[in-house]
Amino acid sequence: MSKIKLFLTDVDGCLTDGGMYYTAEGDAMKRFCVYDGMGMTLLRKAGIQCGILTSENSPIVKARAEKLHLDFLYLGVGSKDHQGNLTKLEAAKRICDKLNISLENVCYVGDDINDIDLLSAVGLPCCPPNARPEVRAIPNIRILQTPGGQGAIREIADDILATN
Repeated sequence: MSKIKLFLTDVDGCLTDGGMYYTAEGDAMKRFCVYDGMGMTLLRKAGIQCGILTSENSPIVKARAEKLHLDFLYLGVGSKDHQGNLTKLEAAKRICDKLNISLENVCYVGDDINDIDLLSAVGLPCCPPNARPEVRAIPNIRILQTPGGQGAIREIADDILATN
């Protein structure tokens, strides 16, 4: 964990509980855990850059990233079969190139099949316990104790900070 210089996470199922909330008017809402936000704030204060990679193109996620002053936000990135856009792995590689670091210096938290390629490539792959079985089966993945949307990000942030 002491080699981590970049912290990245997915949104739904990691920063949220994976549920989608809709108003009667059709407006989408997401519930974020303040512990996770503080975890990323503490990582940034320790010099570890933070970002979000999500397949969604959500103004809610953009607002959350701005509120937390995150270093990177990639909306609309997916898996290798996602048409026309960057994959999450390609987005992470671009960030690493910009920072002049390798994927070994990255912690990524993901929970679904579109996260598998990136989780399989980073130095510290993590998932919440409510992640898909295919994700939990990735070799060397750290399965967190805290469910997504309830402080999973804070759990791994605290562990990273304790080793630095």
